[in-house]
Amino acid sequence: MVSGPPGLVRAGREQQPPPRRNHLPLPRGRGRAGSGAPSTGAFCGFLAGLAGAGRSGAAPGPLRPIHFILLFSRQGKLRLQKWYTTLPDKEKKKIVREIVQIILSRNQKTSSFVDWKDLKLVYKRYASLYFCCAIEDQDNELLTLEVVHRYVELLDRYFGNVCELDIIFNFEKAYFILDEFIIGGEVQETSKRSAVKAIEDSDMLQETVEEYMNKPAF
Repeated sequence: MVSGPPGLVRAGREQQPPPRRNHLPLPRGRGRAGSGAPSTGAFCGFLAGLAGAGRSGAAPGPLRPIHFILLFSRQGKLRLQKWYTTLPDKEKKKIVREIVQIILSRNQKTSSFVDWKDLKLVYKRYASLYFCCAIEDQDNELLTLEVVHRYVELLDRYFGNVCELDIIFNFEKAYFILDEFIIGGEVQETSKRSAVKAIEDSDMLQETVEEYMNKPAF
C-alpha cells in the first residue's frame, strides 16, 4: 500500500524537495481511457441490475439515497464531507470523529462493510485516502462500492492521476464533481464524459469572466 500523504512544503522553503504526489491507484483495466474500462451503458446496466436485485434474499425495490459521504486521510484528517440528511453541526462533528476512529482502527484485511447504529458504512481505501458512504442497512453494499469507484474515476479523469494534494488545494472542484455525479444522495449522472465536461465548461466560463473583469475600462 502506498505510504501516507506527503507533507505540505511551506512557502519560502525552496531547499526542500517538492512533495511527492501520492496518486490514488485505480484497479488495472478500469478508469483509464483505452484500458477496457466499462462504458457508461454498462455502468447504467450494472446500477439497474443491482437496484432490482437488492441484497441477497431481499425483495426488489428502489434505491434509497446515501445519507452522507466522507473523505479522510490515514491520519484522520477530513478532506471532504457531503451530508444528504439534516443534522446539527455538533452532531456532524461527533459522527465524523466516531466513524473515522472506527474505520482507521480496522485491519486492512477485514470487510469494507461496517454495521453502525441503524445504518451501514461502506468504505474503500485509495492510497492514503478513505472514501466512506453511509447507507441504509437494506441497501446493496456492492452498488455503493461501485458508486465510490466511479467518483474516484471522475476525479482521476478531471485532475489526471489524482492525488490527495489535488483534493486539498482544489477541494471546491472535488465538491463540484460530486454534485454533478450525486444529487440528494442519489446518482444523477453516470457518464464520466458528461460530468467532467460540465466542470470544464464551468472552468472556462470562470476564466472568461475573470479575463473580462481584469480588462481596463476605457
